[in-house]
Amino acid sequence: MQATVAALGSAVLLLLVAGSASGLSLDYYDRTCPKVEHLVRRAVKKAMKNDNTVPAALLRMHFHDCFIRGCDGSVLLNSTAKNTAEKDGPPNISLHAFYVIDHAKEAVEAQCPGVVSCADILALAARDSVALSGGPYWDVPKGRKDGRISKAIDTRQIPAPIFNISQLQQSFSQRGLSMEDLVALSGGHTLGFAHCSSFQNRIHNFNAATDVDPSMDPSFAAKLRRVCPVHNKVKGAGSTLDPTAAKFDNVYYKMLLRGKSILTSDQALLTVPKAKALVSKFAEDGEKFEKAFVKSMIKMSSLSGGQEIRLNCRVVR
Repeated sequence: MQATVAALGSAVLLLLVAGSASGLSLDYYDRTCPKVEHLVRRAVKKAMKNDNTVPAALLRMHFHDCFIRGCDGSVLLNSTAKNTAEKDGPPNISLHAFYVIDHAKEAVEAQCPGVVSCADILALAARDSVALSGGPYWDVPKGRKDGRISKAIDTRQIPAPIFNISQLQQSFSQRGLSMEDLVALSGGHTLGFAHCSSFQNRIHNFNAATDVDPSMDPSFAAKLRRVCPVHNKVKGAGSTLDPTAAKFDNVYYKMLLRGKSILTSDQALLTVPKAKALVSKFAEDGEKFEKAFVKSMIKMSSLSGGQEIRLNCRVVR
């Protein structure tokens, strides 16, 4: 609770600046759809009762949405006979829980038809996923519009799990996001799961000299190799990105410092002094992590894009 209050207090100025710059505001639906946040939260909470992977799915979905044309709900659109949409691009094949956004949208449309964008619903659902998993709660600036373009080829812009620190920095800086944003948002992996294909490069045939990434704890690597053998044939096999995968906390950073990170892009955070210092800070102080995470989430989710309010999140009007 203290972390939540601290995060909210320090984020007020950023909210005002980011919100006004992008046309977003905290009171956007106060008159036109005052119950929208309650309706979205109810849909997320209901889904979480049946599937504890929903929070990670919604948080990742929002991140992947924002990194292409801004937070415009384009990741929600279905492919058509003439177009393969973002959700069917390689990085998004494993995205799931789209039904949660559908259910939230249906509930919102029943009370406020044609008012609330799918992009806003996804941003709210991502926030609720964090808060309902024990993480911080923050006020989400609203007023996003839904995009009409969604192309699978554009998913190449999403940072890959094999990225090094230079590639990560470039990807984030192109969107106005800093090194601190990069390290703080990586902490969202506290709710994550990775399939074997995302980290095979670290545990098999790492390079000509060694089979396993030497930066990885040997016993941890051995465990991963048992779960993900060279010729893995088990569908859905993989590993959570930290041991407390259903709880939003700072254990991800603690594991990273112990050589127990899963992805190349996680380990990359230790390869430059500034990022490593931030990892250490967040590992030592969960409240500082939550404060930074809230600030960076508001900043990322204020990336603008979109032109309409969809009636069905899966199709353009």
